This record gives sequence, C-alpha cells and structure tokens, in this order.
Amino acid sequence: MSTKRRTTQRTAPPSESRAHLVRRLLHQDKSDPWATRLLPRLVFALAAAYTLFAIASQSGSSFVTVCVLLALGGVLWLLRHRAQLLLALGATVLTAAFTGYFSAVGDSARMSTSTVVTGQAAFGYWALAGMALLGAWMVKQHPGRRGVTVCLADVILVIASAVGMFVPEAGVPLGFLGVLGVLAARGNGAKAVSTRVRRAFAHLRRRNAPDSADS
Repeated sequence: MSTKRRTTQRTAPPSESRAHLVRRLLHQDKSDPWATRLLPRLVFALAAAYTLFAIASQSGSSFVTVCVLLALGGVLWLLRHRAQLLLALGATVLTAAFTGYFSAVGDSARMSTSTVVTGQAAFGYWALAGMALLGAWMVKQHPGRRGVTVCLADVILVIASAVGMFVPEAGVPLGFLGVLGVLAARGNGAKAVSTRVRRAFAHLRRRNAPDSADS
C-alpha cells in the first residue's frame, strides 16, 4: 500500500496553477528557493540564446560553427552518464584531426600537393579510427573498458600516421595491423586464445604425469 501511495503521489499533477507559478517567479520571495533559482537561469538562458543568434547571423561560417557547437553540446548532454563512450568519441575526433594533419604535412614535405593523395591517406586513417570505435562496442562482453581500448587504438593510429609522413606506403597498413592487435588484445579474442593455450599445457602436463610415474 505504501508503494502505491508513493507512486500516486509522484505521478499526480501539481496542484499549483500556471498563474500561481508565474506569480511566485515574479514575486521572488527569498524563502522560495524555486523562484530565486529559476529567474537567474532564465536570464542567462535568454542572454546565451541572443548571443548565439547574434553570432550565427553574421555569416554562413558563423552559422555553421554555432550549429556544430550546439549539436556537440547536445551530444555531450545526452551522453553525460556514459564516460567511456564520450572518451572514445573524443579520442576518435582528435585522431581524425591529427592523422589528417600529418598526412597533409607529409605530402607537402614531399612536394606532393595533390589533394587526391592527401584525401586517400586521411580517409584510410579515419576509416581505421571508425573501425576501432565500432570494434570496441561490437564485443558483447568486453573484458576491459571500451573507451580505453579506443584510446589505445587511436594512439597507434597517430603513431602510424607520423610514420606515414616519412614512409607513405607503410602508414595505413601499420595502422591497420595496430588496430587489429589492440582489438584482439583488449577483446575476447586474446583471452580465448590464452585460455586455450593454458588448457593445452594443462592437458600435456596431465598426459606426461603418468609417464613419469611409470618410469
């Protein structure tokens, strides 16, 4: 009975009308924490909305920047309780930026200003970063933290892109092998292989034990 009463109290509509709430907000009684906290929040929200509108209305690039920032803020707000996913997404974005920069710098240092070559190298690194992000979340029972797995793979990708500045042919394959190695070491693949090896050694020991006893 107590749980039913609690649920009915929670789901019951508020007894105060909207007009009464408006009067409470405008009255700003010091003993009313709801009214005193809500008014500054409304003022700052209106000021922030006007500032963003003024910045976005200056040019097209400003509008795109404001939209991207709002979308990023919305994603951060929705994923505020999922620290590992936020860590993985942040590491992936940084990896895309670093690998794209390193590939462009490497092409310019080799006097190759072709955007096709730079785009192919950057796209390869970005695809590998996405593979690391998806591979960490495709495993149903991940033995470690998924965000840490993505960070390790992204660090290897950044190192591979730095190597690709000097040896362009080895950058993407090295990153691919590194991402596969991290996913296998941090996922269930390496764990399953290690357990099978241990079982095989245990079986050999049991098999050799009677032979040594007979001798």
